[in-house]
Amino acid sequence: MPFTIATWNINSVRLREPIVLKLLKEQAPDILCLQECKSPVDKIPTEGFAALGYTHMVARGQKGYNGVAILSRLPMVEVAAHDFVNLNHARHVAGQLENGVTIHNFYVPAGGDKPDREVNEKFGQKLDYLAEMRDHFHAEKPAKSILVGDLNIAPREDDVWSHKQLLKVVSHTPIEVEALAQIQDAGGWIDITRQDIPEGKVYSWWSYRSPQWAEADKGRRLDHIWASPDISNAGHGSRVYREARGWEKPSDHAPVFATFDL
Repeated sequence: MPFTIATWNINSVRLREPIVLKLLKEQAPDILCLQECKSPVDKIPTEGFAALGYTHMVARGQKGYNGVAILSRLPMVEVAAHDFVNLNHARHVAGQLENGVTIHNFYVPAGGDKPDREVNEKFGQKLDYLAEMRDHFHAEKPAKSILVGDLNIAPREDDVWSHKQLLKVVSHTPIEVEALAQIQDAGGWIDITRQDIPEGKVYSWWSYRSPQWAEADKGRRLDHIWASPDISNAGHGSRVYREARGWEKPSDHAPVFATFDL
């Protein structure tokens, strides 16, 4: 059974409900994973999504911050929701499809502005969060699983507009890149986007600070789709739906897609 999955940091699901509906209508992924929903679960506007066939949802939310949700046209049940580092943040939820595939939806802490945990508590929290993710997947090896989300790290040199200029900028520092690599190694995760698009610049985020974002194209690939090794060969069709970054009242992220034949 082939299905298409998309991941998108929406930066407020209630504020941006119109463009979520637009994406569902125009691109029709079977599963849409949202991050930074900024809403309690009972305030997520599910009626419009359900009217388009997305009648299943697993989610964790909180008022004004964080929040993750998985919208699905396929039957899904919640199987996990981890609060790594005990931050009491809504940053992870996992759902399982009837075919046994588990989908993890993550929103990793951004980490603040300074890449130094001694002066920036948020950076320390990010590193600790990543370390606990590593330990979790080392202890519980994923099988028949997909991990998606805003991981807030652009790992490769061609995942950012300028590797040299961003080496000391949070999201592309060597310590973060190494931490993300350790999570991948711990779970044997395969980066599906880069499996499909092995070479060239790929971005999923462009700063609001650049009104000419498309022309400047100073992006970063912060949003990821991974798969456990037992199903990674089933993944294909990866793409970033860049057009959504230019919609009215957009998120600063664009949706990332992949299809799995399972």
